[in-house]
Parts: sequence; C-alpha cells; structure tokens
Amino acid sequence: MQDFPHLYTVTAAGGPDGDAILEGAALPPIASAPPAEFGGPGDRWSPEMLLVAAVADCFILSFRAVAKATKLPWDGLECAVSGTLDRVEKVTQFTGFEVRATLRVPRGTDEAKARAAMERAERICLVTNSLKAQAHLDAIVEVSA
Repeated sequence: MQDFPHLYTVTAAGGPDGDAILEGAALPPIASAPPAEFGGPGDRWSPEMLLVAAVADCFILSFRAVAKATKLPWDGLECAVSGTLDRVEKVTQFTGFEVRATLRVPRGTDEAKARAAMERAERICLVTNSLKAQAHLDAIVEVSA
C-alpha cells in the first residue's frame, strides 16, 4: 500500500440534456443520469446508485482485507445495500444505509470469528466512515455443505 494521503480524481462532463460521462485515469467511462425518482430515465447509473454501490463495494473489499489478515477461510460474500434518501431540515441527504451481507464459509470455520471479521470490515470501511449517514450491518454467516 502507498503512503497516505491518496488522491483520486474523476472528471464529469455533460450538457443541458443527456448523460453525464464520468472518467478516471485508466478506467472505462461510465454514463450517468438522474434516477427515475428525479425525472431521469432510470436505466443508467446515477450519483445515488453509485454512492450506494460504493458502500457495498467497500464492504466487500474491506472484508477481503480483514479475512486475509486474520487467515479466515471463506468461499464467497454477497452484499446488498439499501440507501435511504430523505429530506432533513430542507436538505436532501442519505439518512441511512442497510447493509445485508451473507458470507459463505467452509465447514469447520469458526462462525464467531467469521461474524467478527464482518463487523470489523464494517468498522474500517473508508466509504461509510466518510459519510454523514450511519450504516447498519445485518451479517449472515452460512456454512457450506
């Protein structure tokens, strides 16, 4: 890992109508538009969906790092995140994120250790640590047959 601070730069370009195009160095462009709830087409990634996706992605990548550091065996992790957008004191903002994560582990794995690793991943996720809204983890550990 590189020393801190890290700098991440994204450019966005768009006109009065149509998609905004998001680009980052060495990354494929992403077309973005407002979600259907804000009058957009609803068939493109929106800032709202990208933020919720970042929470899910960060949880999985944080868990991967924790599992590696603790030598926890695991077979797979699925993470579904719901973000609630609301108006608070006349300001539109995310007020919460529900993270439902299901971890599959091999038979014989210490389930308490697996759950602790998931809880640690939630605590160290840099995306949720950077947000005003609180994230809540619903952790499920499944033992493979």
